[in-house]
Amino acid sequence: MTFRRSAPAALIAAVVIVITGLTFLSTRLFSGLTASVEQSQFQLMQSIVDTALRSAGEEALARADIIASLPLTKQAVAAKDRDKLLAEYDDMFAIQRDRRGVDQAQFHVAPAQSLLRLHAPTQFGDDLTAFRPMVVAVNREHAARKGLAIAAGGPAIFGVAPVIGEQGQQVGSFEFGLAFAPIINGLKAAYGLDFSVFIEEKPLRQFARGINPAVLSDQNRVGRFIRLYTTNGVLMRDLASDADISAANEPVHYARDAKDVPYGVLLVPLRDGAGVPLGVIAVARDFSGSRAAAGQSLVWQICLAIFAIVLLSGAIIVVVRGFLLRPLDVLDRRFAAIAAGERTEAAAEDADKFCPEIRRLSDHYERIRTRIGGAA
Repeated sequence: MTFRRSAPAALIAAVVIVITGLTFLSTRLFSGLTASVEQSQFQLMQSIVDTALRSAGEEALARADIIASLPLTKQAVAAKDRDKLLAEYDDMFAIQRDRRGVDQAQFHVAPAQSLLRLHAPTQFGDDLTAFRPMVVAVNREHAARKGLAIAAGGPAIFGVAPVIGEQGQQVGSFEFGLAFAPIINGLKAAYGLDFSVFIEEKPLRQFARGINPAVLSDQNRVGRFIRLYTTNGVLMRDLASDADISAANEPVHYARDAKDVPYGVLLVPLRDGAGVPLGVIAVARDFSGSRAAAGQSLVWQICLAIFAIVLLSGAIIVVVRGFLLRPLDVLDRRFAAIAAGERTEAAAEDADKFCPEIRRLSDHYERIRTRIGGAA
């Protein structure tokens, strides 16, 4: 093993190890930052869904409160005058349905009997106790409620307000139900997200007798769920499987590729006012931007690491050979000439190019050469 080979090799190996280690650490750090960014995206998606559902419930309840507080409503509900209610509010419901996404509107009398469905006037008188606990609670507790429910007309986000009679007693209740489709379409337009709403098939078939039969078709069946509405059926089919939806008892999120594009997927369980699970809403966001940035960063880090290794390796070779090995070669030949008794040359010209440490050795050579020359 020679210094000429081993020293530069050892130094270059040290440089490679250090730069590789630093590159690995920086890659891990950037990967952590990317994961943090994606985690914040999941939190934002969760916030968007929670806020949208909460706002829809508050909006439905605010509208229901207005209708429930009108004197005509109080009188007609107390008298169970369906014709009067229909004549007064039929046009109102049509406007709310066409412009505001109101899917259902219904008057009830205690404990939970349908008095009038503005969206289906011919269906009335049925007992809602078995599948509308929110209506039962409003008529029992005399307090407004809001939340998701499966009604005869299908799933919706309801606001149910008590109707208080002239004497201060509760005579019934009124509800507005907002459909999922307008809410989801608004979120997609505002945030660029894709959605699918999945509802348990069993209660849907059992209670939603007025729902469009096409919704219950086989093409919308996903395990034990029915896909009620979606903004992109092909995409969401790849991102949210039956196993994923069935396991979403709590909000869960994951990343998955669909057609070579990475997506972040959030599954949020949907529950009624009593906390009973009714379905799941799936939300997907394109993560290709953050993943592309991470990939580009990795490429740049590798390129910079290779450049640094080549540059520092070249510098090591130049320094070792130029400042150490070449001067030592010169002095080695001069000392060898002295040892062989040959004529020697002065090192003055070369010594001016040497570093101070080598120049001292050159001075020692010069003194030895002069002394030998004088003795001769």
